[in-house]
Amino acid sequence: MAKTLGFIGLGTMGAPMAGHLLAAGHTVHMYTIEGVPADLKAKGKVAANAAEVAKNADIIFIMVPDTPHVDAVLFGENGVSGSLGKGKIVVDMSSISPIETKKFAEKVEKLGARYLDAPVSGGEVGAKAASLTIMVGGHAEDFATVKPYFELMGKNITHVGGNGDGQTTKVANQIIVALNIEAVAEALLFASKAGADPAKVRQALMGGFASSRILEVHGERMIKRTFDPGFRIELHQKDLNLALQGAKSLGVALPNTATAQELFNACAANGGKAWDHSAMVRALELMANHKVAKD
Repeated sequence: MAKTLGFIGLGTMGAPMAGHLLAAGHTVHMYTIEGVPADLKAKGKVAANAAEVAKNADIIFIMVPDTPHVDAVLFGENGVSGSLGKGKIVVDMSSISPIETKKFAEKVEKLGARYLDAPVSGGEVGAKAASLTIMVGGHAEDFATVKPYFELMGKNITHVGGNGDGQTTKVANQIIVALNIEAVAEALLFASKAGADPAKVRQALMGGFASSRILEVHGERMIKRTFDPGFRIELHQKDLNLALQGAKSLGVALPNTATAQELFNACAANGGKAWDHSAMVRALELMANHKVAKD
């Protein structure tokens, strides 16, 4: 039986994701603070608030920036909680705290509904191409119900465990991405400072064991100086804060994650919080008094 869908949060990521659901012919009730984009408004149903979305939808997708925003969508004024009940599934696709996610899931289930945390990786490019990686935490039967809709938005879709495990996986992803950006930035900066052509160095490395998606995409950004997001530094800072806060509570040391965060902090201090996260290289360039390539 076809489900009626809801989508809350239609920003850089959410708008194309909701667009794919609409393009597949689904009824989607939508709400976003900034106003529903015209192209989506023409195809879907615009709600006055989050509560109205939840009232009319069987599955409610949420895609907002941070933990407090999810809290507000769920339990704030005109939040979805007042319209939840048996048979409804809340799917949070934002990247937020795993600890708070478990609390949110418990509250939602006490209202009779179910909860999946399903953060994504792939950025704006992946959202537009419907090629996102989606990491899902929650009950297996709920994952099975929602999976056909995930498949309209992403390619690599994995049920990793219970509530919170999806968010934990996303934090781990962001640690790996940040450290790889740092490694690529240091390597290209070293090569450029030594007098080599960084574009040719990158080309050579792409054929060896150092090859990676970060070297391919973000290495090119560093060389071509294309730092329009993409994925903003301030959002990656948020994700690494989650990693470092979680590590502290778990008694785990993440020294290189901390270094990557300090490099992002340096970029933000120089007006770069809205730069693409590949612009971490600029912090290293400042310390070296040398740029990988000319702006």
